[in-house]
Amino acid sequence: GLMRVNHTGEVCAQALYVGQAALARDADNREHLLHAASEETDHLAWCAERLQQLHSRPSLLNPLWYAGSYAIGAAAALAGDPLSLGFVVETERQVETHLAEHLEKLPPQDARSRAVLTTMQADEIRHAEAAQQRGGIELPFPLPQLMHVSSMLMKTVAYRI
Repeated sequence: GLMRVNHTGEVCAQALYVGQAALARDADNREHLLHAASEETDHLAWCAERLQQLHSRPSLLNPLWYAGSYAIGAAAALAGDPLSLGFVVETERQVETHLAEHLEKLPPQDARSRAVLTTMQADEIRHAEAAQQRGGIELPFPLPQLMHVSSMLMKTVAYRI
């Protein structure tokens, strides 16, 4: 259920960053995006391990989620580094909100999941702040709203499939 959603979110985050890095115009921003992608790989491994411990499985649609997220990341990069970095800021803000909601839903005794999600949440906040400091702009309407609707669709489907 919920940890599968987090795992899929990390698949998407990794793909977004790699897609953005592939077409980033500035080499320093490219390196920054690849570093963030490597941290998302850590998150992915933590979620995968937690899924096994919970006797659950990843979403069967992860290859589709990865491909779509890579394409979105590449498209953001084509719009230029300020918008691409703004996309990182907005993505990480939405992920941080999701993680806060998930932490509230966790049973108090699930200390392992809480530790994983709390660490991920701190990293996501740091990613957003770093992207903003590098020149990320606020995304124009309706991009944040479309991102929210897309993430709700992903979370709903990944929870079940």
